Amino acid sequence: MSTTQMRHTAAGAAPKSAGTPVGVPTGGSSPEPARVAVVGLGYVGLPTALSFTDQDIEVIGFDVSETRLTAIKDMQADLLPRDRVRLAAALDRQLLHLTTEPSSLAAADAVLVCVPTPVDTHLTPDLTALSSACATVVSHARAGQTIVLTSTTYPGCTADLVIRPLRSRGLEAGRDVFVAFSPERIDPGVVDHAPDRTPRVLGGATAECARAAARFVGHTAGTLHMVSSPEAAEMTKLVENTFRAVNIALANEFADAAREVNVDVMEIISAAATKPYGFMPFYPGAGVGGHCIPCDPHYLLWQLRSRRASSPVVEAAMTAIAARPKDVVTRAQRVLADHGRPLREARILVVGVTYKPGVADVRESPALAIIDMLLDEGADVSYTDPHVGVLRIESGGVMFGVTEPADEQWDLVLIHTIHPGTDYEWLEDQAMVLDTTYRVAGRAGRVTL
Repeated sequence: MSTTQMRHTAAGAAPKSAGTPVGVPTGGSSPEPARVAVVGLGYVGLPTALSFTDQDIEVIGFDVSETRLTAIKDMQADLLPRDRVRLAAALDRQLLHLTTEPSSLAAADAVLVCVPTPVDTHLTPDLTALSSACATVVSHARAGQTIVLTSTTYPGCTADLVIRPLRSRGLEAGRDVFVAFSPERIDPGVVDHAPDRTPRVLGGATAECARAAARFVGHTAGTLHMVSSPEAAEMTKLVENTFRAVNIALANEFADAAREVNVDVMEIISAAATKPYGFMPFYPGAGVGGHCIPCDPHYLLWQLRSRRASSPVVEAAMTAIAARPKDVVTRAQRVLADHGRPLREARILVVGVTYKPGVADVRESPALAIIDMLLDEGADVSYTDPHVGVLRIESGGVMFGVTEPADEQWDLVLIHTIHPGTDYEWLEDQAMVLDTTYRVAGRAGRVTL
């Protein structure tokens, strides 16, 4: 592989003093050639890699999954149209080198770790992928290299999995190698939130680490906001997503209250959002899915429990979020009962099973739990989703999506996810529609959650 010139870096990089965050605009140039390795080519890693290849920087794309690498090579990865064009260009220009060979990481000037950090069935952080990735990076690290973790995790993880293991190899952060944490800010399926136009937080182990990391991370963001340490950056990510979790739980609670007093919660939220200060709109739904909100707050709660501390508001919010799919099933049962139809053997169609509109991702999707609970109650359940042809449900079974839902009459249509660009006019002909999105209700036969 040939090397390329760095043409876009963060200007100024370290905090002026410990604990003093500063905003750092990207731009400028660096005379040093660079090659970047991205570890993990999922929904975060692949767009991150493309941020570099867009600027003629060679990327070593490392992933343990041959299947994932094949999907990328074959242009089958789930990407926005914009990113699909960028991927085609990167492959055509041979700027993205895909590999499962760990030793290739030693050739990189900077390594960014972008692997999943889920929780297990007991809501305990599952650090399997991150621990393995960090161990691989540390074992192949060399002097002069910059290592940046981007995966959401607990405060102190960068020190535990990277800085101390490097030290045991004789590589001191800030002297021999440069280590930082910079949490990803990727909103899958939303063009307006493209990562290269979104500010990003970065915290280095030392001021020199921050400067070195900013040279690389600056390519992936609109601006950099420097904080005093990796721990501060790690905690920032947890605050961001815990804030969202708490407010979504509150929005769900208000939706239930609004139904009790017979007002439209979406009308109320829209009205409240006209206030130019002190209010931010969050919207109710069937639950919370994806890689962040259902998982990230548990990294904080897990760490607090280990210190015999608690966070009652966060705990209550996460309990409420976990219970939301059951609320959906209860509501479906009541809607059917109001029309003299038992839930058992009722033909129910779930519309949209991904965790959010415009993506093919079903990780932590509330639809999975809803379908399982409906099946447990004896309902005859089907689903339709243009992005998901085959669905593995939580009980272990497999379902195939209905491609022509308009051709049948259903006892109840349960709207879970509405995808942009999809025709839903056929819903007009359905007798009973339960809208958990609160966005298509209001006509005869349509009720909200």
